[in-house]
Amino acid sequence: MASTAHTTGANGNAEELRRRNVAQPTGPYAAKAPETEKSKEKPFTVLGAIDDYEFIWAPILFTALAFFTRMWKIGLSPIVTWDEAHFGKFGSHYLKREFYFDVHPPLGKMLVGLSGYLAGYNGSFEFKSGETYPPELNYTFMRVFNACFGALCVPVAYFTAKELNFRRPTVWLVTIMVLFENSYTTISRFILLDSMLLLFTFTTVLCWAKFHRLQHDPFSPEWGLWLMLTGVSIGCVCSVKWVGFFVTALVGLYTIEDLWNKFGNLKMPKVELATHVGFRVFGLIVIPLAVYMFSFFLHFLILENSGPGDAQMSSLFQANLRGTEVGKDSPLEIAFGSRATLKNMGYGGGLLHSHHQTFPEGSQQQQITCYHHKDSNNDWFFYPNRGEADYTPEEELRFPGNGDTIRLIHAQTGRNLHSHQIAAPVTKADYEVSCYGNTTVGDTKDHWIIEVVRDAASRDYSKIRTLTTSFRLRHADLGCYLRAGNVNLPQWGFKQIETTCVKQNKPRDVYTHWNVESHWNEKLPPGDPGSYKSPFFQDFIHLNVAMMTSNNALVPDPDKQDDLASSFWQWPILHVGLRMCGWNDDIVKYFLLGNPAVYWGSTASLGIFGLIVLWYLVRWQRGYDELKQADIDQIHYSGLYPVIGWVLHYIPFVAMGRVTYVHHYYPALYFAILTAGFCIDWATRKLNKQVNWIIFGALYVLIIGLFWLFRALCFGMEGSSTQWRHLKWFSSWRMTD
Repeated sequence: MASTAHTTGANGNAEELRRRNVAQPTGPYAAKAPETEKSKEKPFTVLGAIDDYEFIWAPILFTALAFFTRMWKIGLSPIVTWDEAHFGKFGSHYLKREFYFDVHPPLGKMLVGLSGYLAGYNGSFEFKSGETYPPELNYTFMRVFNACFGALCVPVAYFTAKELNFRRPTVWLVTIMVLFENSYTTISRFILLDSMLLLFTFTTVLCWAKFHRLQHDPFSPEWGLWLMLTGVSIGCVCSVKWVGFFVTALVGLYTIEDLWNKFGNLKMPKVELATHVGFRVFGLIVIPLAVYMFSFFLHFLILENSGPGDAQMSSLFQANLRGTEVGKDSPLEIAFGSRATLKNMGYGGGLLHSHHQTFPEGSQQQQITCYHHKDSNNDWFFYPNRGEADYTPEEELRFPGNGDTIRLIHAQTGRNLHSHQIAAPVTKADYEVSCYGNTTVGDTKDHWIIEVVRDAASRDYSKIRTLTTSFRLRHADLGCYLRAGNVNLPQWGFKQIETTCVKQNKPRDVYTHWNVESHWNEKLPPGDPGSYKSPFFQDFIHLNVAMMTSNNALVPDPDKQDDLASSFWQWPILHVGLRMCGWNDDIVKYFLLGNPAVYWGSTASLGIFGLIVLWYLVRWQRGYDELKQADIDQIHYSGLYPVIGWVLHYIPFVAMGRVTYVHHYYPALYFAILTAGFCIDWATRKLNKQVNWIIFGALYVLIIGLFWLFRALCFGMEGSSTQWRHLKWFSSWRMTD
């Protein structure tokens, strides 16, 4: 349970505690006693007025400096820099309302699109890396819009430090560490998602700290407000990047601990406990989920035109996009002799595909894969089984349906979709699927039995319908099912999706579900299969699983050298930086590198905090009782929770197999900064005022001085990079060669 010392500030809240009849602890972090009338009557001085109104002028000053550092010379480089090539392009898709696919949720990219809209941009620029921005594109405004998110991190850090009950010099120190952190400054100056991610991470911590401060005043309007705002902030940070789930986990751990403590309070009525649980479920689960889902609702609503990301979505979703070729004039019902494409209904599934290349092992027959790109190699003819040799589709129309046995013949090569008792090339537990024979040469291993799963248009399963019918294909001889999962073939298979015949019969396995996406048959009238819409929730789940699958596929390519990538161990010690653009003398260069004092100091504080906790544990075991409850709560909530936040944001990248870069550390860095603030605040809490200001003054000068020394990395290096040779403290800092 939080103490009253932590839920109130050290200055001026003791009267509030008295009014609530809460016991007032003692110690450095306890609330001060109420001032007497005599103590309030002090002579007016300029310094006294400055001190009294610090809560007004300090955040204004820090915010003004933040906007200056984030925006000074922001339009100096007129070229597409680093990941502006990705996120600027995604913003363009929103302006053209074209559907695209990306591994990140849509909120941040919608905000990039909004910045382009406000800048008068029409979405026509391709944002190719290294290209010069055209005169009609106001890239400076788009960067300024993005920089506002980075600048607002500074006042949020100031108020968070206050809510964590840090003393004024420490509040300023934490704010200065965020304000004059070179990497935060640099990353905020371009059309990227990182400044948005950082701001919503910062606001989540602030809202959590505000909510915690009000724990002794539950169900008050202010308590409810900050609980709801915490939920909104969680929803926003998760809607920018999935890294936001890490700060969500921090709030979740706090909530579990808080409710567990309340559960152990036998004096608390069960109705009150249930109300606490209900408020938290609504504020921290329902609201974030609603915000997250609403961002996807807007995403689908805005992107109404066909675009480059169509193939990642279901056929029925694509058919409802403007300008799509999917289902356009396609006959509704499939007949023998129809030419069609088959879409896998798994999350992010592609089209059933074949090409002339053969498997290098196994049967060495023609390859079968699943592929997102739309071309003629995805086309298949529906043919009757070999037992109906006298039937000619050209002369008589017949419609295959549930339970019928068919053949699928590849339109480009004339070979049959085939399976046999040979292990698949990658998933050895499954059977290989290949293309074999032709319309006359073959056997019963070319036969597949249709099993209809559902139909969005009808309960009549006697016919297969374009887009609306979901069906499985069971091999007539082997009893296995045609499946395209998330396994990619090696380079000999062009990294396309492996398609196999799975032995297990799992009717709910969506990767064994197929539908006809496009359909051609001159003997049948055109239909309107796109008149049926796919449900929002189904599209929402489909897109999120596809994002997750693609995210997991972002692994380092052993065949390529990525000079920008880095390892997790390099980040806390500032071992590497990152070149954000080309390094020619005639362009403005930016190097993503942190402030050494901030990085090394914050990293050291993580170990120092561990030593502080160990010290007091040993002292406690030896019988010393030197910590008041207010001190314990300060260590717990203002020290331990930032450390947990750092662990939650850092350790996942240790275990990740995906490619990683230095900017992945930036959310974790903020928690390390808060930890540094706690350690310094704790170490100096008993020193006199003069010594305190000498120590903190030296830290302020060190941080600001190093920021100024490395300022060219943030504001742009013009001319030859060799003139900044003095900044290359280590050979791994590649800013001059």
